[in-house]
Amino acid sequence: MPDQDSKRRPDWIAVDWGTSRLRVWAMTANGTVLAARQSEDGMSTLSSADYERVLTALVSDFLPVAEGAPMPVVVCGMAGARGGWREAGYRTVPCTLGDVGDLTRVPCRDPRLSVTILPGLRQKDAPDVMRGEETAIAGLISAENLRDGVACLPGTHSKWCRIDRGGIAEFTTVMTGELFAAIAGHTILRLSLSEGAFSETAFREGVDEGLQHPETLTARLFGLRANDLLSWVGPGVAVSRLSGLLVGAELSATRSYWADGAVHLVASDPLAEKYALAFEVAGAEFIRENAEKLTLAGLGAVYRALLEDAA
Repeated sequence: MPDQDSKRRPDWIAVDWGTSRLRVWAMTANGTVLAARQSEDGMSTLSSADYERVLTALVSDFLPVAEGAPMPVVVCGMAGARGGWREAGYRTVPCTLGDVGDLTRVPCRDPRLSVTILPGLRQKDAPDVMRGEETAIAGLISAENLRDGVACLPGTHSKWCRIDRGGIAEFTTVMTGELFAAIAGHTILRLSLSEGAFSETAFREGVDEGLQHPETLTARLFGLRANDLLSWVGPGVAVSRLSGLLVGAELSATRSYWADGAVHLVASDPLAEKYALAFEVAGAEFIRENAEKLTLAGLGAVYRALLEDAA
């Protein structure tokens, strides 16, 4: 998104710091986005000493030019992970997401910055963790006034979350995106996954196979290689089928989440479109949600809570 109002100084800055990407938004107090920027300076490329420098370089023209009140910066994601900017800890599910008592303040060398990092979530029964996605879930709960439901957040590590009485009851992580990258880039299948246009037919067939027969997944994966060697397969077909197989296996593993009601699909294209197709194959009800909008809603709720806490 290009800068919309470069003359107006923001009231605060929202930050989503992922493993591979940094996204920032200059915000007004009422939630209007003045400008949006991003860089490839994700957590995986940085040491803890790098974060302030990288952030300041990206947002320097948003910051006050003279001494005075520092700019509030509210951060979610991997900046709070172990090995990130500063470890922000976890809330333990079941929990609600509105408490500001366990936020982490980061001392900054630049007096123009006032940085707060949000905690992640942890689950002790069926051990699991998430960091970043919980902010979009908080935005969903707030925006929809949601008391009960299920959210799916596809990605490198897909998150499935059950919402109960306005809080997080449980969640499950499925390594679909990372498995796809590993298989496509570091196994014999890489020789058979030619690039080409996405094949909806191959993807749908893969989803159905992965959903109905997850126990045969590893055998079906090698079938992609065999089919390439023994018959002609058009560009993009095998890679679309691989994606479908893995998403179908994910749906099989998470059937208890989506079998009995509509799923809030929190994603951006192209993942949102693929998961929408997969839900159609599975016969699952779903509601598409804007991931960026919900992340900003979640960060905005924390900003407003910090203002109230300081009043």
